Amino acid sequence: MLSFCGLPLTRSVGIILALTVTASTAFGIAPQKKKRTTSHAAAAKATPVAKKSLVAVKKPVTVRNVSAGRLSALKHQVRRVTRGMWKEPTYADSTIGDNIDGEDLVVRRAAVEALGPLNGTVAVVDPTTGRILTLVNQKLAFKSGFQPCSTIKVVAALGALNENVIERTTVVSLSRRKKIDMTEALAKSNNVYFARLGEQLGFEKVSYYAHLFGLGEKAGLDIAEEQSGTIPASTPEAGMGMMTSFGSGIYLTPLQLAALMSAIANGGTLYYLQHPRSVKDADEMIPRVKRQLDIQALIPEIKPGMMGAVEFGTARRAGYDQNEPIYGKTGTCTDTRSPTHLGWFGSFNDAGKRKLVVVTLLTGGKPISGPVASGVAGKIYKTLSAQNYFTQPAASVSPAAMVGAQSSSSR
Repeated sequence: MLSFCGLPLTRSVGIILALTVTASTAFGIAPQKKKRTTSHAAAAKATPVAKKSLVAVKKPVTVRNVSAGRLSALKHQVRRVTRGMWKEPTYADSTIGDNIDGEDLVVRRAAVEALGPLNGTVAVVDPTTGRILTLVNQKLAFKSGFQPCSTIKVVAALGALNENVIERTTVVSLSRRKKIDMTEALAKSNNVYFARLGEQLGFEKVSYYAHLFGLGEKAGLDIAEEQSGTIPASTPEAGMGMMTSFGSGIYLTPLQLAALMSAIANGGTLYYLQHPRSVKDADEMIPRVKRQLDIQALIPEIKPGMMGAVEFGTARRAGYDQNEPIYGKTGTCTDTRSPTHLGWFGSFNDAGKRKLVVVTLLTGGKPISGPVASGVAGKIYKTLSAQNYFTQPAASVSPAAMVGAQSSSSR
């Protein structure tokens, strides 16, 4: 029989545990309390806010000053990261159960190889039509959503620019030695910068732009398994700063992020995403427009920061190449509802005859992060580039075939 200190192993383990509890009590170390989770019943009943059209930014403005005490508290708040036991495994076979009959098998192979043994999902979309070229790990992609982490900063940036809260070149002082503009804030995913934008915008405006850009509603067309994610009905308990820096209170799906990235990539058309289930479905697919977003003037204001993320920021693992630029935004945080550690990367390329949107969501433990997710996406772009995928013209679609367009203020 196995033993420890001359005692049977089972009895030894019990003594060790008893001593541990006694020592903890003696030295005033209280057992960690289980963190309270926020109910999302009210969030599911979120109602649309007032309709409003997007307009271009014209006047330079300055962000309202925040007191030193408030700024210090804000910095402390956005540094909080929930810790605990992560329930999702870091590694898995992410291809089990996928329906691939209508997918682009060249893109599928590149995505599966790039994802490797990691537990996650990859969505690759044609931003000019809304066709899902491949969706790896469909059971994960069709869940009710995960906290968006720092990918929500794209929504906050577009909203703040459109509301004249800030301009891309406005330099914001975060401390005596730290000054930053939007390009650097996006590239390096500065939490305090975007927390301040959230407080400036307020809940109603952040909620409006989130709804407008497709959050809280299904991104796909006739995809029965898809769920709609969540936008809270009121300011989350963590506050507006955490909502626009970490996505607190919001639950985002990979398809919603892919639809938003597609709209940025194509100049403002928010397509319904379609996932063909056969070769015939793929050949006969007609693009469907959900609504037009008047963001043409805003896109050039956020693209430098999204390219900067790959060149010198949080997405460097994607691999910067000035001849084949990639634009993207990472996200890293712990989803408190699951709970699982998350690594997001929403991206698109801008080279050759073909554009792609690649969204990666990784789940698991400590090894998972937004930078790791960007590395997965980078491998997909590089593999397809090596196969001359981007030099081949995409299937052309006549404007008359793009049906179902709505106005930018539509819900």
